[in-house]
Amino acid sequence: MADEVVLLDDYVSMFGMRARVALAEKGVEYEYREESLQAEKSTLFASDEPGSQASPGLDSQREPHLFWANFVDRKVYDAGRRLSGTKEEEQESGKKDFIAALNLLEGELGDKPYFGGENFGFLDVALIPFYTWFPAFETCGNFSTEEHCPKLIGWAKRCMERESVSKSLADPKKVYDFVLFLKKKYIR
Repeated sequence: MADEVVLLDDYVSMFGMRARVALAEKGVEYEYREESLQAEKSTLFASDEPGSQASPGLDSQREPHLFWANFVDRKVYDAGRRLSGTKEEEQESGKKDFIAALNLLEGELGDKPYFGGENFGFLDVALIPFYTWFPAFETCGNFSTEEHCPKLIGWAKRCMERESVSKSLADPKKVYDFVLFLKKKYIR
């Protein structure tokens, strides 16, 4: 099993999509195993989980790509989670924070084709899976990402032209259906 890569993933997971894009970019073949976000973790997943290890602080001057990837994981993810939630006040604050976070990322992108300049790189891999969630977030928050962040949407469309991305990301309709499922499940 040492030569075999097994990806435990849920189709709509933005973090799983990130792994699929990275593996495709590197040309690494893997076995895909569906692991529901709603079910208990399988024994294989639980045995390979690294646990909650402390991570060192990030030096935003020396490692800006790590700083921005962490920003995506913390700010964009959290705002999107609140935006697609069931409480109206959370949705509104999530929408505001989501747009603000994307505006900062758009500023970091500038006029470059990718966050790494001419080359598709680490931060592109970290952020592009969120693009498939944009339609669900937009529907929940009644706004247009393209209206607020046109350069970022241009970047996402450029990324989607890459086979590693287009074949690795979830169908936005399935993501939206998943969000609706969660909303129904947790409405009390």
